[in-house]
Amino acid sequence: MVDLPVKLVCSGCGSRVSIEERWPFVCPRLGNGGDHVLVCSLDPGILTPAEAQQIFADPEPNPFVRYRRLSYVYHAARARGVADGAFVDLTRRLNAALETSCGTGFSETPFAPNRSLSARLGLVDSGALWIKDETVNVSGSHKARHLFAIVLWLELLELEGVSTRKRRLAIASCGTAALAAALLARCTGREIDVFIPEDAHPAVVAQLEALDAHLTRCPRQTAAVGDPCYLAFRGAVRQGALPFTVQGNQNALTLDGGAPLAYEMVSAALRHAISLDAAFIQVGGGALASSVIQGLHNAQTLGLIQQLPAVYSVQTHGAFPLHRAYTRVAARLSGTGLHPNDIECDGRQTVLEPDPGRDHKIAEALALAPATEIEAALAHAARQRSAFMWPWDKQPRSIASGILDDETYDWLAVVRGTIETGGFPLVVSEETLREAHALARENSEIKVDPTGSAGLAGYLALRRLGILSRTSTYALLFTGIER
Repeated sequence: MVDLPVKLVCSGCGSRVSIEERWPFVCPRLGNGGDHVLVCSLDPGILTPAEAQQIFADPEPNPFVRYRRLSYVYHAARARGVADGAFVDLTRRLNAALETSCGTGFSETPFAPNRSLSARLGLVDSGALWIKDETVNVSGSHKARHLFAIVLWLELLELEGVSTRKRRLAIASCGTAALAAALLARCTGREIDVFIPEDAHPAVVAQLEALDAHLTRCPRQTAAVGDPCYLAFRGAVRQGALPFTVQGNQNALTLDGGAPLAYEMVSAALRHAISLDAAFIQVGGGALASSVIQGLHNAQTLGLIQQLPAVYSVQTHGAFPLHRAYTRVAARLSGTGLHPNDIECDGRQTVLEPDPGRDHKIAEALALAPATEIEAALAHAARQRSAFMWPWDKQPRSIASGILDDETYDWLAVVRGTIETGGFPLVVSEETLREAHALARENSEIKVDPTGSAGLAGYLALRRLGILSRTSTYALLFTGIER
């Protein structure tokens, strides 16, 4: 097997994907039980320190050109005979088609301190809330980033003579991801099937229809377990559709596409000579958080940052499968105050109600736990996925509808990332979500929706514990435009 400097490796079983694989979307051993999600593994020697500094200081606005040497898609393409210039030309050509179609292509999105919001929340001059504004990205959210890596791969296959347009694309989504997918599909001349909930917002439905997407409404069935849209999407993939999705367990390239978001944050931090102390990231299916965690890890591997910011994931009381999984992992580790019997006594449906104070103490205990013990617990969780992650047993409801996934599909990477960085999953109330959204709109010109400002709700929830410093620097991701 050719040894690429960026590899696709299964986080569950360690299997690697060959560069000869035409559809490098899922682990070859998927279906054998356990958790099998491919992640991009970066070789430490991929770049010299000078090369890394040059790339992260490069004024090139297109992230898929600028950070291409950190991408699996790029290195696999090069190994398959595509010249660097040809890869760059293809990327620019696809981006130009997006600009023509919707007026916006991919470029570095703003990441800057919000002085008004920081002052409102009592941070002093040496500290600030830094906001990454993804509402100005293609289709108004970060979702198109993830999908563009898949588009690049399909177009590279076309260069090899593989007709990828004969197979329909498929995605399950309640809104922003579907819009991004439909836009990219139309720009590249592909047919797409979009599986949406029965109560999808009429404005979103109208936009999808205008983009010529084929829509299937998926009502919830009381006897069925899990998101009906996701189940229908899986059925379409089994019948031959290509998984054009932001769920990393169904297409690993979506994580390759999301990592540049973190690289842009690191580039901005280097320009301003600041370090990020913590990041609050809203979590639905988990691809956003796992991509950002992966990107931050890669930046540390390259020597660009010394310490990872503490990562706090944010879910709602409407559905918090990630928090449920985190506590089940913590219960297998000594010193956390939890025991497997606390979780398992009534079977797997037992849910430990979120308590930020207790969860903070668990995170402190995990920071002292031996690395070997943590790895053993995570390996066990990967082998026994259904005992840690399964569909929410009630219909999720929240003002932050975009993070109401029945499952956190990329859960293992996010649990690992929160443990390794000293953060933990936060679960916020509807009241806090509304408060955060109001603060975001009153103190910025960013037209963010309640899902997109949910990271701020996580910051507010943790701030009330009295453990956040007024002089630290915190990162928030405003990820979806209010339509």
